Amino acid sequence: MTLALPQHAPAPRGDRPRRPSRPRVLSIAGTDPTGGAGIQADLKSFAAHGAYGMAVTTALVAQNTHGVRSVHVPGPAFLREQLDAVSDDVEIDAVKIGMVADEANAREIGAWLDALATARTDSGLPRPWVVLDPVMVATSGHRLLDAGAEQAVRDLAARADVVTPNLPELAVLAGQDVATTWDDALHQATSYATTSDTVVLLKGGHLTGATSPDALVAPGTTPDAAPVVTTFDAARVHTLHTHGTGCSLSAALAALRPQREGWAEAARDAKAWLTGALRAGSALRVGTGRGPVDHLHAVSPVAPG
Repeated sequence: MTLALPQHAPAPRGDRPRRPSRPRVLSIAGTDPTGGAGIQADLKSFAAHGAYGMAVTTALVAQNTHGVRSVHVPGPAFLREQLDAVSDDVEIDAVKIGMVADEANAREIGAWLDALATARTDSGLPRPWVVLDPVMVATSGHRLLDAGAEQAVRDLAARADVVTPNLPELAVLAGQDVATTWDDALHQATSYATTSDTVVLLKGGHLTGATSPDALVAPGTTPDAAPVVTTFDAARVHTLHTHGTGCSLSAALAALRPQREGWAEAARDAKAWLTGALRAGSALRVGTGRGPVDHLHAVSPVAPG
């Protein structure tokens, strides 16, 4: 049974500070009961970067460090109720979108983003920064979405400021084969950023080698201008504790953007933080499969033992 809860009048604007003490960041994603991925990882990533985290659930996922067992999708109507409940009450500074689960959910998120952008413009407020982590391909290489849902995610990407695909997901977005070298991946990201007019955070974690580069690829400022590529190098961390890295990096990016001058600065700091989180993950001793990273490694070091 659904209960109709009383609606409380908002507090007068004069009772609220003009500038929040922390950026208010919303995660729209699925769940992970073991805490390493999904909205649980997003909330930890937000907290690690001094942001106030909020979460709207697209799907309830029974999973652990060994994989997904089952998925329950409440549906787009309840998803929209959650989204409206947040945006009717809170001025959102940034949004991170992860697992959409299906086409209907993706379309509903897109409609909500459009409505939110219109409402913010009418109020004279900037729209929130939007980061899309296009969860489309499993680690095994299995496509997670049907053709309609994949197109809906492409449409969401057009509304996002930055998309953060892994290499298989970039291949789906670009309609090409999965890149096997950094140069090929950079070419795909450059091509997609140009055609979609969306910034791409290219991640090199699926490649091999001593380093694990990422690159922020931004479309040119004019139709004839070349894309702007900013590369972030880091030593490759050899670890099995990589569960939720994509979720965590995109969430960190969303949390940092309201606090940084631009996407390049936010991506640089998010990359450095994730490298440390990967190094510290094994000490958590969470799970017997591909364990999570340590989101709070820089906030509260793990006790020895």
